[in-house]
Amino acid sequence: MDAITPMKGPTPGQLALARAIPHHRPPAMTTSTVPARVYTCPERFAEERARIFRRRPLAVAVSALLPEPGMAVTHDGYGVPILVTRDARFEARAFLNVCRHRGTRLVEDGEPAKCPRLVCPYHAWSYALDGKLVGLPRPESFPELDKSAFSLVPLPCVEAGGIVWVGLDRENPPGFADVTGELAADLDALELGDMHLYKRRTHDVPANWKLIVDAFSEPYHVTRLHSETIGRFFADSVTVGDTIGPHTRSAVGRVSFVEAAGTQDLARLRSTVTFAYNIFPNTIVIASPDYVNVMVLMPKAADRTLVEDFMLIPEPPTSEKAEDHWRRSFELLDGGVFAAEDFRAAALGQQGLSTGAVPEVTLGGLEQGIRRFHDTVEAALAG
Repeated sequence: MDAITPMKGPTPGQLALARAIPHHRPPAMTTSTVPARVYTCPERFAEERARIFRRRPLAVAVSALLPEPGMAVTHDGYGVPILVTRDARFEARAFLNVCRHRGTRLVEDGEPAKCPRLVCPYHAWSYALDGKLVGLPRPESFPELDKSAFSLVPLPCVEAGGIVWVGLDRENPPGFADVTGELAADLDALELGDMHLYKRRTHDVPANWKLIVDAFSEPYHVTRLHSETIGRFFADSVTVGDTIGPHTRSAVGRVSFVEAAGTQDLARLRSTVTFAYNIFPNTIVIASPDYVNVMVLMPKAADRTLVEDFMLIPEPPTSEKAEDHWRRSFELLDGGVFAAEDFRAAALGQQGLSTGAVPEVTLGGLEQGIRRFHDTVEAALAG
């Protein structure tokens, strides 16, 4: 594999978690429950969409999806037609993907592309990547048109930590402080914003979005569900975690975690500790030793979720050996660990809970990350 550029050092929060792993003690073995209806009830799902997803900053792309100025990509996963652009000044922007002339969908293709202008397929009105209307055929037929009043409709947008975040409610922009600051500093330490997008894939999972988050909120399953893939690399349920606002950050100990715990060399630290982030409500970041997966969950129904997985690597592969390494790494996690194991477990859980046989989900002492996540969901619904 090609040489990898040295990484930055860990943040204080990352280092504190790593140093806590050798002193890890099993949590108090208390139990709690989550009502099964929170995963199956359509009315509950509609409330979550309205009171959480309409109010929170949501990930729509990793920065690496638009690596150059003059690019645009569409995003329809949240039920709102979104257009994300990177303008000539390298600024990420978000708009409703709607032409201001007759309301036609402006960009049809879902793949990122270089485009100096955004041209409507209906009447060829054209827009710059900063959203301004810059041209229209037969302008004399609109003699009183003020082009400055016909810019694309913007959505609240911030790029931080190598991720583009958007608010769906343009009248009531979300606060973006939760995805900047300490969280962004951690993601910057992992160099998300400087990485190359190797591949992305969208999975259609027949499960409630929270069942998928649950799978990434506890270490209890790792050596069991993943026994045929990555389970052998990890110590059984050796995890420490903390919170960054509404988000959770964890460090999962690999088998040899004691050797490098506390080192300020982030590359060595990541070889023995896997950092994972559950960014509330619906983004999961997992830092493997030499690459990072960013998963964005897009709820479609109480029992259906789209999951877009972005795999980020340090630099584009420049040899067949490097390409083979990254291809196998992507298929191991995206195709094996995530799709065949985590997402499958969520789907099986949805099937079982939908029968009514289990009125409450029981959480043990090693599953308290799930408890914390559901408490955060309830607080967001009540807020």
